[in-house]
Amino acid sequence: MKAMVPVLLVSAFLMAGAYAQASVDSAHAKDSSSRAMMSDTERNADVQRRIVDLHAKLGITPAEESLWTAVAQTMRDNANELDKAIDKRENADATAIDDLNAYGNVVQAHADGIKKLSAVFSPLYTSMSDQQKEVADEVFAQAGHHQGKGEPQAMK
Repeated sequence: MKAMVPVLLVSAFLMAGAYAQASVDSAHAKDSSSRAMMSDTERNADVQRRIVDLHAKLGITPAEESLWTAVAQTMRDNANELDKAIDKRENADATAIDDLNAYGNVVQAHADGIKKLSAVFSPLYTSMSDQQKEVADEVFAQAGHHQGKGEPQAMK
């Protein structure tokens, strides 16, 4: 269970999309409004930069690459689903009730994505060396401490 908490924390960071995520390059950090205004291509590139950065930080080995591929694809899929929910909410000319329901859809997409990411990250985490696990625990724990304030320090 202790290992699951960091996974959930980092997945929350990775899924935050238009709310709390920024580029891994702090010089190009984006606030939530500018992320929402990014093109699909820019958003995809932003997610890919985070995937590459996380891959490097975790020291994914060739033996772990097949497990990592599933994690990376889930991160992409989750970001796309979250972006769709956010776009739908932002593009709607809605009443307060419609907006609350749309926000609920965003939160649900986020929660669903966390569960999916946790499920594919767990086998990877289990296969990691103790040193990799320590790094993962640190990166993911720090990610949870900075939510809503921009990019977690561990991901810069």
